Amino acid sequence: MLVANRGEIARRVFRTARSMGLRCVAVFADADADAPFVADADEAVRLPGGYLDGAAVIAAALATGADAIHPGYGFLAENADFAEAVEAAGLTWVGPPADVVRTMGDKLAAKAAAEAAGVPTLPSSADPSDGGSVGYPLLVKAVAGGGGKGMHLVESADHLDEAVASAQREALGAFGDDRVFLERYIAHSRHLEIQILGDAHGGLVHLGERECSIQRRHQKVIEESPSPFADDALRAAMAEAALRLAGGIGYCSAGTVEFLVDDDTGEFFFLEVNTRLQVEHPVTEEVTGIDLVREQLRVAAGEPLGWSQDDLTSTGHAIEARLYAEDPAHGFLPATGTLHAFEPADEPAVRWDSGVEQGSRVTVDFDPMLAKVVAHGPTRSEAAGRLALALERLHLGGVTTNRDFLVATLRHKAFLAGDTTTDFIERHAPAPSAPRSPDEVDRAAVVAALWLLGRNRADAGVLAHAPAVWRNSRLPDERVAFTHGDDEVEVGYRAERDGSFTVNGTSSVRLHRWSAHDIDVEVDGRRSVNRVTRADGRIWVQVPSGTVGFGIIPRFTVPGTEEVHGGLVAPMPGVILELRAGPGDRVAAGETLVVMEAMKMEQHISAPEDGTITEVLVALGQQVEKGTALMVLEPDGEAST
Repeated sequence: MLVANRGEIARRVFRTARSMGLRCVAVFADADADAPFVADADEAVRLPGGYLDGAAVIAAALATGADAIHPGYGFLAENADFAEAVEAAGLTWVGPPADVVRTMGDKLAAKAAAEAAGVPTLPSSADPSDGGSVGYPLLVKAVAGGGGKGMHLVESADHLDEAVASAQREALGAFGDDRVFLERYIAHSRHLEIQILGDAHGGLVHLGERECSIQRRHQKVIEESPSPFADDALRAAMAEAALRLAGGIGYCSAGTVEFLVDDDTGEFFFLEVNTRLQVEHPVTEEVTGIDLVREQLRVAAGEPLGWSQDDLTSTGHAIEARLYAEDPAHGFLPATGTLHAFEPADEPAVRWDSGVEQGSRVTVDFDPMLAKVVAHGPTRSEAAGRLALALERLHLGGVTTNRDFLVATLRHKAFLAGDTTTDFIERHAPAPSAPRSPDEVDRAAVVAALWLLGRNRADAGVLAHAPAVWRNSRLPDERVAFTHGDDEVEVGYRAERDGSFTVNGTSSVRLHRWSAHDIDVEVDGRRSVNRVTRADGRIWVQVPSGTVGFGIIPRFTVPGTEEVHGGLVAPMPGVILELRAGPGDRVAAGETLVVMEAMKMEQHISAPEDGTITEVLVALGQQVEKGTALMVLEPDGEAST
């Protein structure tokens, strides 16, 4: 079987396929040539045109002798023309029939099918200029695709045209279809969905609900099953509506019927049908014990489900967190870099579905999700605690992530109370990073300093037999300086005759064991084993609340380049899509000056204050790195220099 996808979902499908005795073929774009999933496959084929080149995918399947194609999610997963082409080539399509994919892949056609089945829907309009009939606030949404791409919240008519234009560009780039529509937005709501599964023999069941309400940029961050909000009546009503709709369109294979639930009234409204595996499918697998990929493959092979609705049971609670390369402290902007440290702890036992490994490069080419981490427990609170602890114990460094934000969310009293509406992040503002006390930072710095001492001794070319920091006369303490955020931390240490160290003149420290990967150290009577990684002028130390990263200040610092005074800089790597001002133009605070595309999403860089543009330093279509100067703005009241 060929898997027409990448990253964690390709690896996840490989895992089940191999357990069923199938060889696995991967396809990869140039940016993924060194990605772990490529090496995981039995064979891999390069796609010069990328993952949306359906003809090349089918040619790869035929060339490698594959019998079937699994589309994963995203890319071509909900492309009916591709599904038809797969079958026309004599291959098995692992998914619902092409006509069902076509109808449900068009959100307007799907809404019509839902209305025909008697399922309630939100007010909407296919005319992207008709905001008045829908009412504000509203969402501009892509007709094709999902995952938050091509989706923009509009509070008033003044911002509708710009939101529509931006959504159309994103939809075209992500799905090859720039159609958008408008839909009423309910701020205090929940996102609930029903997992369905059907076969070609008329068998059709649901596997309960998932709640996916905690989102940023209209993209899910934390999902769980069962929902902490749904009671038996709501659960039964949504499941019945999902099965009625699925039966009406002849659904076959795994799929999801998504609903929006008004948190105040309890009413539910149809959103869409995803004719594929969902990113959050593992939480359903954890509570039901059913491997959804296995069922997809069985159905594609023509087998019946083999069980009925009454045979299905659900046990415990499962929660999934999406670990992203992004910066929660700066609007969840995607981040890039090298994962110099990425090592999950052995305990607590949770499920890691990851597309990366230590050393993986995170680029602007694809979605910034690094891993899905799933915890299952007897109760919701136990699952949340287990997941938070697993995230904290992940040794992680090199790329800015939302790890600390996820932990703060999972431990937030509102989350634990089930107050998980779609505006959770805006209402409760979980901490974007883990608060570190000065004592914790200082202790981590001591660990880093002694690990570096051990590294230097291991690398010593001469006097390797001598004790650490041995001197034949009394000299000043050895000193190591680090940066931590905007602060500088200095550690001074001196070896004592009994093998211990005095650190910063007061602390008593004893080094019990050193290795290239960790250090067993006792500081003022508190002993711990800390995972440590050093790379690219930085060092990361694992502590109980997460990973503390330091920059290593060299003894002799090379002067850096001067910043451009008044310069607007790129917040991340990306491509310049629009330049809305030129030299000599007067601009107002908040006015969009540059539009960039990064990871298939648009980012707008605005004027921080009123002023005049004096220089434009980039061009349309230019690829820029994070921190690249884009324009120079002379604020009002400043004389030109």
